[in-house]
Amino acid sequence: MLKDTFRGGVHPSDHKDLSRNAPLREFLPKGEMVFPLSQHIGKPARPIVAKGDAVLVGQRIAEADGFVSAHIICSCSGKVKAIEPRRTLTGGTLECIVVENDGQFTPAADYTAREDVSAIGNDELLRRVQDAAVVGLGGAGFPTRVKLQPKDPAAIRYVIANGAECEPYLTCNDQLMRTRAADIVEGLQLMLRLFPNAEGVICIERNKPEAIAAMRQAAAGKERLRVLDLVTKYPQGGERSLIQVVAGANFPITKLPADVGCIVENVGTILAIQRAVVFNEPLYEHVFTLSGEAVKNPGNYIVRDGTSFAELLEAAGGLKDGVTLRKALCGGPMMGIAMSSLEVPIQKQNNGLTLLAEDPNELAEKQMTACLHCGRCTTVCPMGLLPQLMADAVMVGDLARYEGKLYGLECIQCGSCTYICPAKRPLMQTFKQTKAEIMARKRAEAGGKK
Repeated sequence: MLKDTFRGGVHPSDHKDLSRNAPLREFLPKGEMVFPLSQHIGKPARPIVAKGDAVLVGQRIAEADGFVSAHIICSCSGKVKAIEPRRTLTGGTLECIVVENDGQFTPAADYTAREDVSAIGNDELLRRVQDAAVVGLGGAGFPTRVKLQPKDPAAIRYVIANGAECEPYLTCNDQLMRTRAADIVEGLQLMLRLFPNAEGVICIERNKPEAIAAMRQAAAGKERLRVLDLVTKYPQGGERSLIQVVAGANFPITKLPADVGCIVENVGTILAIQRAVVFNEPLYEHVFTLSGEAVKNPGNYIVRDGTSFAELLEAAGGLKDGVTLRKALCGGPMMGIAMSSLEVPIQKQNNGLTLLAEDPNELAEKQMTACLHCGRCTTVCPMGLLPQLMADAVMVGDLARYEGKLYGLECIQCGSCTYICPAKRPLMQTFKQTKAEIMARKRAEAGGKK
């Protein structure tokens, strides 16, 4: 049931013209490198190095400490300077391994030697993905090896390569698909080995014609593969939106994509799978966009995990002359994380830095009025929710209604309702905070029953 879009959604200005034609450039940092032990969903990794130890590019410096966890890989050569709490992009602190970068980037092994993997089994394929510390590069950082091991592999109908890149300003995956299409297709074919009844579907929005052409050429003649060009609409690249388009399936938040026969991976993650399986290369670098009206030289980069946001910005030319930075976002303006400081490390799952000369939240606060009851928020919600009533329930403290009657926990926090609201109400921010409060209460109640 292949369509070209999902229900609802909005059409924000994409601002991709700032960097869409900027080629990918490798950035080699000079400063110290900081590796948080928790840059993935699940349990933090456990350090296996100590202060003073020499380390190399691609070396494992922390091991996964549970089934849902991921190794941490060093992206530079040098010496371990400290293992201590450091500030991260959310403003809080996490335990981190700090490495004094020697600037040589000496690899731990030869990651250029291609191996014939035509005869390796599925167990070995999964082991290589796990050893390479591959996680989802599209946002949450879910350990990929776990995602590739559903209960019933034969029930998977679609393996979806997410190349939509619907978030405004971000263009790194566009450039990745233009330049590494054959490698991405090979990675997708490796994934399809695990799912004998599945079709591989490469999903790309129509505002990326060069990427569509490159991926179609690379996929031509390949069995069980197709490229699906999609309507340019936000949040087209959301996991649930893609599943709605490709499989025609809707499912509650308590279910996983595999429960409706789908596996979804970002194209960057699929490239990391190919590098892990074919070249035995761990994941220590990924594509990244630096953009925004406040940036002097917007561009697309291959960045190494642990690099400082501030160092990348400075090396790229810094801010435009005479421009005051009003808002810094890790990611884009719809779902990005507001940053109070750029002196923090880029983590595996971070795909962009957007620097704005105007803060849209400040502007909205000045224009905010009471709800106009226009219903636009309901029209654009990709989950079919009722944001107006959800906000009313939160306002009166009726969280039981919010969760039980209005299905508020199904909100994917895409920000479509906030974007379309003529009253400029901070709907998504309200729902994000409410979900956090409800989940914290549930965890406390679960802990009390033990």
